Amino acid sequence: MCEHTEEFDPSTDTPIYSRLSHPNSTRVEAILSKIIGGECIVYNSGLSAFFAAIMYFNPKTVAIGDGYHGCHGILELLKRNYNIKVVNLNQLDQLSKGDLIHIETPENPYSIVHDISFYVSKAKEIGAFTLVDATFAPPPLSNPFDFNVDMIMHSATKYFGGHSDLLAGCLVTQNHKVKVQLANDRIYLGTNIANLEGYLLLRSLRTYELRINQQSKSATKIVEYLNNNKNLYPELTKIHHSSLQTDDFVKKQMIGGDSPVFSIELSTPEKAKYLPSKLKYFQHATSLGGVESLIEWRAMTDSSAPKTLLRVSCGVENVEDLIADLDSALKQA
Repeated sequence: MCEHTEEFDPSTDTPIYSRLSHPNSTRVEAILSKIIGGECIVYNSGLSAFFAAIMYFNPKTVAIGDGYHGCHGILELLKRNYNIKVVNLNQLDQLSKGDLIHIETPENPYSIVHDISFYVSKAKEIGAFTLVDATFAPPPLSNPFDFNVDMIMHSATKYFGGHSDLLAGCLVTQNHKVKVQLANDRIYLGTNIANLEGYLLLRSLRTYELRINQQSKSATKIVEYLNNNKNLYPELTKIHHSSLQTDDFVKKQMIGGDSPVFSIELSTPEKAKYLPSKLKYFQHATSLGGVESLIEWRAMTDSSAPKTLLRVSCGVENVEDLIADLDSALKQA
């Protein structure tokens, strides 16, 4: 890693140019630092945050799971241009000192939880670093810093934004020198959050805890209902959610509740494509984390996803209405 030797911290110094910082970005960072439990740097998207982390750690090899296809896209660019090596999370033996383990947990689109402690211990053995994407389980649902990870990232577009009207991302560290380095790197990456998005994110954070708690409870209740009544829906073949995992580490990580996102699989691609058109409360769209409930035929935006898969993001509507809506659509399917 390249260390920045100057003490200048553009994220907190007197604002002189919006690419460095501005009052809204500084305020957002202060609030997110309190929420997440570290020192936060904000970016103009989740992918910008991921790219900034890669630039900071400068690994020769990155271990990554399935997860968000945008992160894989960035790594493919770096592999093409700079010969960075990309391996799976089950290929940690190919990592060396200074390399990176990127853990998305819960992992998109299945909301499956990965064991952070396992990967942190492996990273320490190797001399590698750990970056956790906790977008699907932000505080108070989980706190990866409890497991001594090196850095946390979030697509703040999702639950921190909460209204499907902004793009933002953040990196969080518990090392002040790292935070200052990230802030200085961001000057030249040109990826600070814009003023308007910073203002909108500040607005969103006023209702953040109310939203995330409701969304988590709703998703868990819906998954429980579907799982307990699978006999009513012959076309529903699989349900994916952290609440259905039985591993001991899941409860240790998901201390405040389960992810507001879950996925289901239907018997055929045709039925999966058909189902969203029969829903009233769930809008057929990509993204997640907003106050409105969404459902997405995942293959529409991710070619690697099974064509039978539907990803569901719970909003803040009445959970009984959401259950009734899914019940009706699944019976029609």
